[in-house]
Amino acid sequence: MTGKEKSSTPLENVQVIAFIGAAGTGKSRRAQLIARKNKVDYVIDDGLVVSRGRIMIGRSAKSEKNLIRAIRRALFQFPDHRMQVIKFLEKHSPCQIMIIATSESMANKIARNLKLSEPDRFIFITDVATSEEISIAVRERHQNGHHVIPVSHAQIRKNFGGKLVGHLKELWKSREKHDGERTVVRPPFSFYGNLRIDIMAISQIVEHVTKITTQVVKVNEAKVRSDDEKLDITINISIRPDGRNIVEISRLIQKRIVSAVSYFTGMDIKTVNVKIEEVLFQ
Repeated sequence: MTGKEKSSTPLENVQVIAFIGAAGTGKSRRAQLIARKNKVDYVIDDGLVVSRGRIMIGRSAKSEKNLIRAIRRALFQFPDHRMQVIKFLEKHSPCQIMIIATSESMANKIARNLKLSEPDRFIFITDVATSEEISIAVRERHQNGHHVIPVSHAQIRKNFGGKLVGHLKELWKSREKHDGERTVVRPPFSFYGNLRIDIMAISQIVEHVTKITTQVVKVNEAKVRSDDEKLDITINISIRPDGRNIVEISRLIQKRIVSAVSYFTGMDIKTVNVKIEEVLFQ
């Protein structure tokens, strides 16, 4: 190899296809069959890397108790989770993987986050399921809130924080013990449609939880900035200590902001700066 030649990285040897369908249309029910037909080594579904009904690495987005964290988990936006999967794929390259996603855009985002090339082929749920089958799947999701994860019941018990409803087995025979097995779960959340959290909404949460602190007389300004998938929060306030230590008041406000924003948005917080602009003693 000459100095001008560029050696390929392990992830360049990972071939990517994607299986696309709206939420609740039955993608995970059919994932293993589609993977088998296309000679896929690993399936990426909701934060997990799965092979023949076994979790190889990752964490299920359906284990998250908060909707926003579930979405971020599915997109591999948490650094430790993302690097764990990247290292696994590097170790098992060359291979072929199938990304399960609700849209082409989502599949491309997952691929980019995992340092993979964009899928070279898209398989749509409408290619492999009839309109009647899709309607039944959607109706079941809406009525029961059931989700299917393409791994065995025993495997998912260790990885899921919601309710395990039951398990299903495919109608074909398999030599692998867990190949073709699926688990039906009910996640702690339920969601349909698109979701976006505006920075202004986060600022309002920050302002509200600050105001409920007894010693806070006025919130002068609340600033929220998103940086590297984490939030930088600054709150400028006027206070009346009422005999309490100013440092203790600031720490209490910081704690309340972190707790509230993390719970309601699922986003990670980098810093919370409490700036006391005025101290009143009457």
